[in-house]
Amino acid sequence: MIAIVYPSKLQGDQVAPASKSSMQRACAAALLHQGKTIIRNPGHSNDDLAALEVIKKLGAIVEVDNEGSNEIEQSIVKVSSNGVKPIGPEMNCGESGLGIRMFTPIAALSNQSITIQGEGSLVKRPMHFFDEIFPSLGIQINSNKGFLPIQIKGPLQPTSITVDGSLSSQFLTGLLMAYAATDNYDVEIKVLDLKSKPYIDLTLAVLNAFGWNVKHTNYESFHFSHHSPLNPVIEYTVEGDWSGAAFLLVAGAIAGPIKVKGLQLNSTQADKKIMSALISAHASITIHADGIILGPNTNPEKNSIEALTAFTFDATDCPDLFPPLVALASVCNGVTEIKGVSRLAHKESDRGITLQTEFAKMGIRIDLEGDAMKIYGGTGIQSATVFSQHDHRIAMACGVAALCANGPIEITEAEAINKSYTDFYTHLKHLGVKVDIQ
Repeated sequence: MIAIVYPSKLQGDQVAPASKSSMQRACAAALLHQGKTIIRNPGHSNDDLAALEVIKKLGAIVEVDNEGSNEIEQSIVKVSSNGVKPIGPEMNCGESGLGIRMFTPIAALSNQSITIQGEGSLVKRPMHFFDEIFPSLGIQINSNKGFLPIQIKGPLQPTSITVDGSLSSQFLTGLLMAYAATDNYDVEIKVLDLKSKPYIDLTLAVLNAFGWNVKHTNYESFHFSHHSPLNPVIEYTVEGDWSGAAFLLVAGAIAGPIKVKGLQLNSTQADKKIMSALISAHASITIHADGIILGPNTNPEKNSIEALTAFTFDATDCPDLFPPLVALASVCNGVTEIKGVSRLAHKESDRGITLQTEFAKMGIRIDLEGDAMKIYGGTGIQSATVFSQHDHRIAMACGVAALCANGPIEITEAEAINKSYTDFYTHLKHLGVKVDIQ
């Protein structure tokens, strides 16, 4: 698919997409909860749908109820589960990095042999931490030299272990969920050098919302405490997605104003930090009870719009913000520096290099210097044809940058957005952007 996004001014309101980080964790918790779970405001990205398929393969019964509406955003998902009881020898996590890392330890709660599959870029992403940790948990594992497919056979035997938190907070999420479901209170997970702490905060928030009692000491030690019996019916509402909304917020800042609804300011999501970058760039921000209004830098005294300014930002704990931050920095006058490039190598693409390559086509210079990225903004965004590299966040970053270009930006393999934000182009159109889909 090709998407052609034209320079545009935005106006109006838009509800943020549902958080796939929250949705996928809710699916995992619903599988582990022996009872019925009602998930409200469910996401419907490819990763969300893959999570629903995984929990079906692991024994859950899933029903989507549209409650009389044709809009899936207004639907609910009902999950009935009796724990992890696989109905077949294989599960496929699609292209979801969180899915593969979170559901593999959970699948290992079963004593059945299961082959874990993935698609697209996921088959090229290293999974060697399974080989390193699983044997100590009583899990048999046979991987493709640290890559998919992976064959496992449990059951997982919770024991006190130490894991390298710099490898993947997503793997730790899976361990925390699997351990919690065993109700074993005599074990501890010690973690060295944990990255992406906010994602673990989200994991703990979901576990605690369902009724499990999991806490940490300085993110270095995680322990499991007695809890009351879980309610037979649990309702969980998926919050708005700060990762996807970051693109809307940046779009508003460079070409708005617009109002973005459905985000929780007290969210544990790491990508909420986009707000501090927007503040540093001197975007106009107004917070209302029903949403956040984002617009360009305004000078009330001069009754004028002034240029956004370059900023510095540490994205080590929120690497998914790199693409929208680069789109923002491209419009800001001066040189923006973003730290945390080392976290980008094993995403859907090597995002540091991909951002450098694709934004260069639009006339934006990006330098990679060790763990830092420098973006030379304010020089003008040129009309061009870019390639998503099959990476959803690259496609969206180019689409946002197009709003301030001197002509249309043509994005090839534009359907990559379906991984996380299926309605991205539709929402841009709703806000007044001209988008041609071919």
